[in-house]
Amino acid sequence: MSGLRVHGQVASFDEARGDGVVSTDLGESLYFHCVSIADGSRVIALGAKVNAERSVGHLGCDEVIDLRLD
Repeated sequence: MSGLRVHGQVASFDEARGDGVVSTDLGESLYFHCVSIADGSRVIALGAKVNAERSVGHLGCDEVIDLRLD
């Protein structure tokens, strides 16, 4: 299920580790790494409304890339 846009909000983000989780509008929890934040900032606010592209990560699990603020 790669390439689909998902909408949701940032449920967690650990700035020191550079990763977090997006809770989608469909109730899924999807991992993201700070390099996936589209504006290049490497930080994002907890609770921020976002949209992103669903992708298969290195370990074969779904995650999001191209993370953008809604």
